[in-house]
Amino acid sequence: MRTRPDVSWLSWSTAPEVATPRLKARTLVAFYLVGGTAGLLLHLGVQPGHPARWALVALSLAAFAAAGVVGRWAARWPRAAFHLPVGAGTALVVAAVVVSPDPVTALVCASVVSLVVVDACFFFHRGPALLHVVAATAAVTTALVVWGDVPASTALALDVVLGALGGATRSLVARASSARLDPLTGLANRRGFDEGLHELAAKASRSGELLSAALLDLDFFKEINDSRGHEAGDRVLCRVAEVWRRGMPPDAVLARHGGDEFSLLLPRVSGADALVLVRRLCADHPDIRLSSGVAEHVSGESGAQLMRRADHALYRAKAAGRNRAELDGDALTGPACELAAALAAGEVEVVFQPVVLLPSAEVTGLEALARWPHPTRGSVPPEEFIALAEQHGMIAALGEHVLRTACRQLAQLTAATGCRLDLGVNVSGLELSDPTYPGRVRAVLAETGFPADQLLVEVTESVMEAHSSAAVRTLHALRADGLRVAIDDFGTGYSSLSRLDTLPVDGLKLDASFTATITTAPRRAQLLASMVAMADAQGLFVVCEGVETQEQAAALSTVHCRLAQGWLFGRPIPLAGLADRLGLTDRGPTSPAAAEG
Repeated sequence: MRTRPDVSWLSWSTAPEVATPRLKARTLVAFYLVGGTAGLLLHLGVQPGHPARWALVALSLAAFAAAGVVGRWAARWPRAAFHLPVGAGTALVVAAVVVSPDPVTALVCASVVSLVVVDACFFFHRGPALLHVVAATAAVTTALVVWGDVPASTALALDVVLGALGGATRSLVARASSARLDPLTGLANRRGFDEGLHELAAKASRSGELLSAALLDLDFFKEINDSRGHEAGDRVLCRVAEVWRRGMPPDAVLARHGGDEFSLLLPRVSGADALVLVRRLCADHPDIRLSSGVAEHVSGESGAQLMRRADHALYRAKAAGRNRAELDGDALTGPACELAAALAAGEVEVVFQPVVLLPSAEVTGLEALARWPHPTRGSVPPEEFIALAEQHGMIAALGEHVLRTACRQLAQLTAATGCRLDLGVNVSGLELSDPTYPGRVRAVLAETGFPADQLLVEVTESVMEAHSSAAVRTLHALRADGLRVAIDDFGTGYSSLSRLDTLPVDGLKLDASFTATITTAPRRAQLLASMVAMADAQGLFVVCEGVETQEQAAALSTVHCRLAQGWLFGRPIPLAGLADRLGLTDRGPTSPAAAEG
């Protein structure tokens, strides 16, 4: 149910969203000029030769000088620095009351403290604002009673007026701030976010402070609204807002732009740390899938440019399968630079793991996998350097290197031995979203002489869930060229067998979690048998991954799974070593398609 957020907390608990440093500076300049002008007018009514006359002139000149200082530099001050000119305004008013020659002049001077009350209620959080108001009214009241010869009741009447003025100011400012709030979640809206972005980006460019931004998008949110209704969608949005609001640093700006889009600004946080924070908060609501793009501010960059890079990273996250966070990385530094150098030097290796036919364990195909042997770190985990390649635009180069190397080596083995082995290669969502990818695959096949009908493209289930029209078109184009497509790690996401007949898919590679429990969980074995039967009914081959024991292999044969892969049959190693170890030249292996036929 849509409800109006409680914005009363804006009244005293936080600094009003409209009080930017630039607006504070302009307000202070105007009020100091008003106070100085009032002092000059008052001095004209003082009897010539009276000491108060020149004292009021001096205080007026001090107010004009303060206006000059604030106008020149205050727009660049941090928020905390504005306490000084507001406190100085109180001091000038109290001094004017003390030097006033009569009660009437003292009361007029005291009324100028109303400008200080407005400033405090406009500029600051509840505690500091209240402190300024109490201090100003107490000081002015004391000065009126002790030095101005004003009755205490008159001074207290002025205090009542000042208190009412402060309350009205906070109420009006709160109402103005609410125009920058999203009515459903209570977060900032696009208008509020844009103002914060402008201020923080300008500050980061001036001071060199870190600033990161993120764009967040709920995956398949339209399906929630269509299937469960808009009230359910509203509840999802409010839950995301609450989880992220609790996990934000105090000075972060979190906004909802409308629909299922959120945005985030993180002052003094690097891009890498922002990525960690975003991923941690996504894990706090695992049942709500969310894609996000993160970018770190570059010196001299505008807020709009920063958000464009965050949007680019968000696009990559969606293209790579959604439900993930990506960091924009236009500049190659550190590990990314090392990976680029390793790719250029051909130091990223390709290893192969066999796929076998059950129960004979006859090798029927190979999966090509990338390995990066770092000169000082040793073997870098694939999930680490593949994510690095995706973040920094190197995934196409990495994927093509693995494809070309694997096709060339396997074509050479076939030419030398006559053995025909299927080859599986992993393809990322970013590659599938590239319309030039099918052409590049055709070029590699033509260059290496590897047959298209022996090449199996493996895509993760999350990529298939994204159901990107560009990715699906690419898969159709690859199949038209004779390649086959398999869903890798099937069963870890939300896809179902019932929709496989609508996707360009030839087979499934079931996630290792199914194999790990097949000998200990009867219900899991029954589920696996049903999945194999349903896949077979739709003409799909099935490969069970993660086979580590003979008992698991036997159990897979029992449920009629004919193809398997895992450490029991061989770990990923270079092709030459794998051929020697398994004696592939003597086995005369077949292909998965032939095995299933």
